[in-house]
Amino acid sequence: MNRDQHADVSTDFDHTSPAWVADPFPIWDELRGTCPVAHSDRYGGVWLPTRHADVSAIANDTEHFTSRSVVVTNHRPPMELAPQGIAPPISSDPPYHQDARRMLLPAFSPQNIDKLVPSTRAYCRELLGAMQDRDVFDAAAEYAQHIPVRVIANMLGLPEADGDVFRGFVHDVLEGVARPLEERIETFLALLAYLQGHIDDHVANPRDDMISFLLEAEIDGTRLDHFQVARTVGLLLIAGIDTTWSAIGASLWHLAKTPTDRERLVADPSMIPTAVEEFLRAYAPVTMARLVREDFEFQGCPMKAEEWILLSFPAANRDPEVFDRPDEVLIDRQPNRHAAFGLGIHRCAGSHLARMEIRVALEEFLKAFPSFELADPDPDAVSWSAGQVRGPRVLPIKVGA
Repeated sequence: MNRDQHADVSTDFDHTSPAWVADPFPIWDELRGTCPVAHSDRYGGVWLPTRHADVSAIANDTEHFTSRSVVVTNHRPPMELAPQGIAPPISSDPPYHQDARRMLLPAFSPQNIDKLVPSTRAYCRELLGAMQDRDVFDAAAEYAQHIPVRVIANMLGLPEADGDVFRGFVHDVLEGVARPLEERIETFLALLAYLQGHIDDHVANPRDDMISFLLEAEIDGTRLDHFQVARTVGLLLIAGIDTTWSAIGASLWHLAKTPTDRERLVADPSMIPTAVEEFLRAYAPVTMARLVREDFEFQGCPMKAEEWILLSFPAANRDPEVFDRPDEVLIDRQPNRHAAFGLGIHRCAGSHLARMEIRVALEEFLKAFPSFELADPDPDAVSWSAGQVRGPRVLPIKVGA
């Protein structure tokens, strides 16, 4: 979408367009005030609710909307995948979803996540130590993106050395949404083949990690087949990397351009957890998707079967009906019931993990570099990812006085 060519975003929008990627906030504000549930013919038909109430209503309505795929593309996954969907449990519908989600939750409990803090902190310090002798570096490419890769690789039982492989899958799955179906299928087959090799190795050599946990897990008394294990691991790998790396990068971007907030957190690190919640609200990285089950009218909008819904949790987090001064980042905002981790039955099962990684990443960065700023004030010097996960991919930072 070129906004000069398509002034009416209520009838033509594209969440992967350069204008959207660079600055989606005024687009959401415009729609919220003029057409709060917009429609575009792109991707075979897609709706975009921008008010918190509408996003919440759709997220909680499993009767009229299916989750069998959560990434908008030009293609729809076959109905035969329901109720598991492409990547269970995030793509699962009731009643299967409840058991699939319940199976995962113990692995992501606060107690289990606390055990990961020392290794996460040590890795952050290792990354920062490698940058100590430089005045300028890329805080996204050299810091933010590496942290969740290491953490999720260790949790799953995958090689840390395969970080570039993981990032390639993340890019292809989440940002390559306009590619031909044949190429999309090749990406998924490559991901499944990679994971199947490690699943086979875990069958032969069990250990204490998520892949072995899933191989032993049961739903209704039946163990998961290897295809479901691979799809669930694929979900944890892709979702666990891109969302958290994006949130860490956006938080550092904000602090680099907002010295008063940076100085407050340096002076009082106990504020960092509260600030993390506000960064998640203001720069929520994730937009999920649903498909319309059958023709259905929502808020006067005639939705057709198999049309997409872009569930913009970031737009919901900027709704002035729910948040006071929604476009301001208030690092001491409380209470802060943001929707960054989703709404409804699919609220992120890994929220404790993400919060821990963001908090530790910021604590260690601010200790190592209490003074930093954007290396180049030109907005184009920072680039953002396209698609349903938004975060800085290039973030040049200058450290020191």
